[in-house]
Amino acid sequence: MTESSPSHRPAADTATVTTVLVNYNQTDLTVACLQSLRQLTHPSRVVVVDNGSRPEQVERLRTHLQPHDLLVLPENVGFTAANNAGMRFACRDTRPDFIWMLNNDTVAHPHALGALVEQARQQPRCGAVASVLFDMGTDNIQAFGGGYVGLWNGRSVMVTRPVPEQELDFLSGTSLLIDMRAAGQTGLLDERYFMYWEDVDFCLRLRRAGWTLAVAPDSKVWHVGAASTGVNTRTRKSEAFERVFSQSTVRFYLCHAPLPAVPLARGLGWYLIKRVLRGHWPQARAIVQGSLSGLRHPQGMTKRMTQKY
Repeated sequence: MTESSPSHRPAADTATVTTVLVNYNQTDLTVACLQSLRQLTHPSRVVVVDNGSRPEQVERLRTHLQPHDLLVLPENVGFTAANNAGMRFACRDTRPDFIWMLNNDTVAHPHALGALVEQARQQPRCGAVASVLFDMGTDNIQAFGGGYVGLWNGRSVMVTRPVPEQELDFLSGTSLLIDMRAAGQTGLLDERYFMYWEDVDFCLRLRRAGWTLAVAPDSKVWHVGAASTGVNTRTRKSEAFERVFSQSTVRFYLCHAPLPAVPLARGLGWYLIKRVLRGHWPQARAIVQGSLSGLRHPQGMTKRMTQKY
């Protein structure tokens, strides 16, 4: 497949979309998400990937889905690999024009998908489009599509207001419409990221391949956030979050930063110091463990493209 120049896109109302959700022992959240997807104004097949959940969770999912729309993985392979498995599963027979990668701890506005497709339709070289994310059950904006990442200062910031799209470094993978022409060129998500940073990595690869990023301001999605790793932003982040996030942070900067030691010291290093100063010893230990895991095999940190589907 050659993707060096824009190709014809179907009209927004005829574009085919498959939505991919990943479930890991959160069937209640997944069912609530599925219920919101049934109200969408733009049609979409919905594929759910169960990522090694307990048997009773899988059985509950089966009651809400057709067999050909449920992919059951025998063990937890990580959020990133599970999404890739879902995208390949969705393309097994006929490849859709777009894949909507959507977190299972979300509720979508009925026009959320239609707005994403319409935005993509307006920009022929747009590789991915993100929704505006809100805290669940509120009007508080969690992220206006994406954010910035500093390859020198080690900081990553989500924006909460509209900014010029060309200034966005990445889009949030919480609700991300992916043009499958772009994925055919760049590959899918990088599975070295068990969870976190895979969306940032993917967006940087899209940009480097000549694709653009966009936000659909009329695509509204409400998001719980970090349910699988037990984050409580009112107190402190869980050890599981700190460990996985730190591991992925190290791997991201080893892949993308000109001098990885600089952003890791300024970003992750300062983050660790703050945990120590606050006496959050379990979290500090988890950060060290995750960082060491990310550094364990430096020969494997060179850029590796994921398999084509």
